[in-house]
Amino acid sequence: MNRRPTLLAAASLTAAAVLSLSACGGGDGGSKNDDKIEGAGNGSSESATPSPKASDDAIDRPQIKLPKGDTLIFTPDTVGDSKKDAVLRDNANYLRAIDEAIGARDPKSKTVAFYSKDSAYLGSVDWISGFIKDGTTVTGTVRYFERKVTLSKDGSAGLTYCADESKGYTKDVKTDKTNVTEASKDSYVFYNDRLRKNDKGVWQTTRSISKRGSEVCQP
Repeated sequence: MNRRPTLLAAASLTAAAVLSLSACGGGDGGSKNDDKIEGAGNGSSESATPSPKASDDAIDRPQIKLPKGDTLIFTPDTVGDSKKDAVLRDNANYLRAIDEAIGARDPKSKTVAFYSKDSAYLGSVDWISGFIKDGTTVTGTVRYFERKVTLSKDGSAGLTYCADESKGYTKDVKTDKTNVTEASKDSYVFYNDRLRKNDKGVWQTTRSISKRGSEVCQP
């Protein structure tokens, strides 16, 4: 399996882990002041080093720094429609923010909270925490392709895309050893995400469902 286990890489994580997280962390319930999860409602952010592209919409976005050796490629980057391009940009930044948080060992990343909420955010917290527990980070190249946006009448947006993880790997934090494995059918993942624009104008990913090994994404 020549791949890295990216966010929500199995539908079971969305259906099970996210639901269990929602039960204890979502809604208006009181979380402990010292252990507050930012993003089940809103979030702002600050980070280091430049984001891939500065936006021209006057929104003060956080800068994102990917872990050393980690590369994410997005195709298409834009499609020529301003609203759809904004959806594509903010979702790409959400995925970058997750990798940044894995590298920084920060499951409650403010940048992840900036670009996501609800089950997508809660699933991200759980996913990032798994890397920390395992003592691994991400490296190599993951290519996101066939990115297609559908705008809904209720103001939300749907985004489907594929991930090619055949050259994306995990790396042991202590030994710096990359876990290289062979590519397989499971190196390709199909995603179906839902996004909604918040009051700051940011398209936050609110839900992410995926299917590893999907025929739709095979080369």
